[in-house]
Amino acid sequence: MKHWTEDLDDDGDEPLVRPYTITGGRTTAGRDDLTLITLITAQSSSGTDTSAERHALQPEHRTVLRMCGRRPVAVAEIAAELDLPVSVTKILISDLIDAGRVSARPPLAFAQNGALPDMTLLEAVRDGLRQL
Repeated sequence: MKHWTEDLDDDGDEPLVRPYTITGGRTTAGRDDLTLITLITAQSSSGTDTSAERHALQPEHRTVLRMCGRRPVAVAEIAAELDLPVSVTKILISDLIDAGRVSARPPLAFAQNGALPDMTLLEAVRDGLRQL
């Protein structure tokens, strides 16, 4: 008698853990302030994390904390590093925000004055890139 997995294709490109497993079945982050360019920064830990608290985090959570420990990292960069959809990454980041482990902020250009970047400059850059 053959095992049910014998006929399955062993495709190395497909992740072993499905996104719904990582998120506990959740499909939305419950936050609307996380965009692709939102910067995530790890909160300085007071050294009071117990071993149990560290092990309660999923490997993806720990990767996010490690990435954001040195400098702010955009949500899109985190998703690329985790090789997960952005929607799943936003759920993981939301978990860390709710736990007080990371903070989120808009990029400095938007945070300083709330104004959009100069459209003339952006259009000139776009036109220059098209000419390449």
